[in-house]
Amino acid sequence: QVRLVETGGGQVQTGGSLRLSCKVYNGFFHSYNMGWFREAPRKDREFVAVIDREGSRTFYSESFEGRSTISRDNEQKTVYLEMTNLKPEDTAIYYCAAAFQLVRGTHEYDWWGQGTQVTVSS
Repeated sequence: QVRLVETGGGQVQTGGSLRLSCKVYNGFFHSYNMGWFREAPRKDREFVAVIDREGSRTFYSESFEGRSTISRDNEQKTVYLEMTNLKPEDTAIYYCAAAFQLVRGTHEYDWWGQGTQVTVSS
């Protein structure tokens, strides 16, 4: 059973930074493209960023382009999302997910973590 565990969420002030981590247990981490998503209250889950298996290609949503970095460590079976210049509208539960394809749609991912809460106060 593939299991994804996110850590690193918390409360920060506007303009602050956070680094989220997602460790994958079991499965074949090097085979997965890894994505980050978020779900704000009363909103649909939305794409944030994705990184390919080798860590050579990354894609971001428009709202995160330029202020976030997705990376991975295949030896540690961990993917990271570093976010800077956080805003109150970034408040959400952040999820990592794994897929065999390099995709952005939530329905295209095979495994999901339980999420980690990020709260940005003004």
